[in-house]
Amino acid sequence: MTEIALKNVYKAFDSVEVLHGIDLQVQSGQFVVFVGPSGCGKSTLLRIIAGLEEVTSGDVEIDGEVVNNVAASERGLAMVFQSYALYPHMTVYQNMAFGLENSRMPRDEINQRVSKAAEMLQITDYLKRRPKALSGGQRQRVAIGRAIVREPKAFLFDEPLSNLDAELRVTMRKELAALHANIGGTMIYVTHDQTEAMTLADQIVVLNQGRVEQAGPPLELYNTPQNLFVAGFIGSPRMNIVQAQLARKGEQWILKSGQTEIMINSLPDLVEGEACSFGIRPEHIKLANADDADASVIVELTEQLGGETYIYCRSEDLGAFNVHQAGQIPVKRGEPLHLNFERSSLHLFDKNGKVLANGLG
Repeated sequence: MTEIALKNVYKAFDSVEVLHGIDLQVQSGQFVVFVGPSGCGKSTLLRIIAGLEEVTSGDVEIDGEVVNNVAASERGLAMVFQSYALYPHMTVYQNMAFGLENSRMPRDEINQRVSKAAEMLQITDYLKRRPKALSGGQRQRVAIGRAIVREPKAFLFDEPLSNLDAELRVTMRKELAALHANIGGTMIYVTHDQTEAMTLADQIVVLNQGRVEQAGPPLELYNTPQNLFVAGFIGSPRMNIVQAQLARKGEQWILKSGQTEIMINSLPDLVEGEACSFGIRPEHIKLANADDADASVIVELTEQLGGETYIYCRSEDLGAFNVHQAGQIPVKRGEPLHLNFERSSLHLFDKNGKVLANGLG
């Protein structure tokens, strides 16, 4: 079991600073996922942990030891790349055994490790094949197997499923989760796909422009985002975000967006007239009658998936607005739709995007 710590890590390429003081603790045995948009610094951070990039300042610690000046080959970590990085002229067995042979490990132990990993990943029947004779999913299993046989301190995955089709990505996600359950090792996984992050992680680290926006368990980030970026990034379909203004009607606080007024309970530090934003996830919206609705929208597109319906709407006050309903909802383009928002699932953010409340019931 291995703990990895990043302490005030900065990284610059020439005059361009890409990481801005990252502080992070990866606990032993955790599956931690770095997620964020392209260019946010997640792969750079992973490569710094691996030793493939040097830090500009700050420290990388593995089990309490600073490894800034320790070569990648000496850190005891195994990295699985997006491109598989298999040797095309070698068989699957040779690809998996290559690193062990270079370390002069006895042949019996090499055979034992390769056989065990191949069985775990269900690639025993392919050990004599070369990579060109394998599917994308099989090649990815070989790349993972090559990492497993090394018995590393921790596994690092750099978008390993991005080259696979949608169905195979789902299958491989299940296999990676099972692998972590079987091995129990520390794993750090980079992806831009927040669905992968939600389904795989013990802890998600949301990165944006070289900074950690929020880190925590998946449902904590989903239910209690600390800012607008996390609220909009985590969740599929994404949270509806509406620009509004805090106002009062007598003793009642309201969120006002155009002609739409949403009553909320009083909170500390609310300032009348202050600009704000509120968010509501598509599944936390109920269909209502016109007389007692919080808002009205016009249907632009409906996706009927059998067991659930996604309704894409728009209004002058709310802008683009998405609704997710269980079952089959018979609405058509151009129809009006009247909505109620679950107050316990409303999220309120100040003018700077910082959360004021997760739940306004």
